[in-house]
Amino acid sequence: MSLSLSLLFSCQKKHSQAIDHTHKLVGVNAYAFIEIPAGTQKKYELDKESGRLVQDEIDGAPRVIDYLPYPSNYGMIPNTISSKSQGGDGDPLDILVLGPNIRRGMTVPVKIIGMLKLMDNNEQDDKLIGVYPNSNFWKVSDMNELESSYPGVTEILEKWFLHYKGEGHIQSLGYRNQDEALHILYNAQKEFKTLSSSRN
Repeated sequence: MSLSLSLLFSCQKKHSQAIDHTHKLVGVNAYAFIEIPAGTQKKYELDKESGRLVQDEIDGAPRVIDYLPYPSNYGMIPNTISSKSQGGDGDPLDILVLGPNIRRGMTVPVKIIGMLKLMDNNEQDDKLIGVYPNSNFWKVSDMNELESSYPGVTEILEKWFLHYKGEGHIQSLGYRNQDEALHILYNAQKEFKTLSSSRN
């Protein structure tokens, strides 16, 4: 296993230790580590080398999104790997968490309701869609309910990702339902366990 992958495992485990595994709320099927709160523009991510949450840089300058702020909380799911053999990027699964602004660095329970399939410069860059318990979105169980209860939300999310990097960088393959999203999640968790076991 490469050094960077080994460090990725160690930093994922480090941040997953803060998760409240005693949370018994019915419907929770994942925990999300928040890297970018809703309504903000600074691009932060969990650094593979140090395990710290750091601001991304472009040409040595801190990266700030030159567009509208993030329309939802953005982060990753600890203890998952988006397998390159399955078209992923080898990093943890990305997730959009619908609900109120969640502080950067928090790990929160979520219910997965679907997925937005994206291609970023011809590489798969899917985003799971989750809802936060302490929000009005918690009553939503799938993408159809999201669209019927909150018309326009799916369009806002898709349009934001299509344009925040400028024209032509990202293509959308549309939304997928909860079953497909959970299948992706469980496979990514399984892949993480398999790779984690191989390095021990």
